[in-house]
Amino acid sequence: MLIDSHCHLDRIDLKPYQNDFGCFMQQVQTSNIEHLLCIAIDLEAYPAMLAMVADYPQISVSVGVHPNEHEGHDPSADELVALGQNGKVIAIGETGLDYFRSEGDLGWQHQRFRNHIAAAKALKKPLIIHTREAGQDTLKILAEEGADEVGGIIHCFTENWEFAQKAMDLNFYISFSGIVTFNNATEIKEVAKKVPADRFLIETDSPYLAPVPFRGKTNYPLYVRHVAEHIAQLRGTTFEEIAGLSTRNFYTLFNFS
Repeated sequence: MLIDSHCHLDRIDLKPYQNDFGCFMQQVQTSNIEHLLCIAIDLEAYPAMLAMVADYPQISVSVGVHPNEHEGHDPSADELVALGQNGKVIAIGETGLDYFRSEGDLGWQHQRFRNHIAAAKALKKPLIIHTREAGQDTLKILAEEGADEVGGIIHCFTENWEFAQKAMDLNFYISFSGIVTFNNATEIKEVAKKVPADRFLIETDSPYLAPVPFRGKTNYPLYVRHVAEHIAQLRGTTFEEIAGLSTRNFYTLFNFS
């Protein structure tokens, strides 16, 4: 069985499924995907996202505001704590730093990140971390704010082995997306080979970053199989082992019984 540890179900194109989320979920259930973690990006779309997945016990959610979101409400730690008490919520984020799309004085982005960490610690729930061209500052803030108390996931991993080691020292798991299947992702492939068997996860980040052979097209949670297959090839093992390990790691991180 497979788990997609990071997807944006409220943003996928449902046209191939008659614009019916229930029809889409039927295919998910027949594709050996037993759980999905639907990730929040902003608070404006959050109520609709939560309502869409409410009747599906195999879908959990996060709550948070992405570091690239500029227009919507920027929540305090207390607001995130209140939202995070919903039983569907198992993680806080995605949060972090992004210096690729944001410029100028980024103090607001740092403070938003710190608020999310504070909320995660108050709730005792793991963090979903986005970092792009901000690796050292991401690690610095995680360490300063004591994020190792709750740990979490470095999602859609695009850093190097040194970063991975430091993140794991802070109690974080490394999650590989479809990017690991790209021919030019040499450094990420090396990390996928080295990361300990009990510290990695797999994801799609759908509808973004579809893996080979769907690169450039809309991504779906169904394609998480291709991520697992590629990591199995890199590590010289079987798809079944990678599927089993990543599933076990997910349930360990989020304390599923």
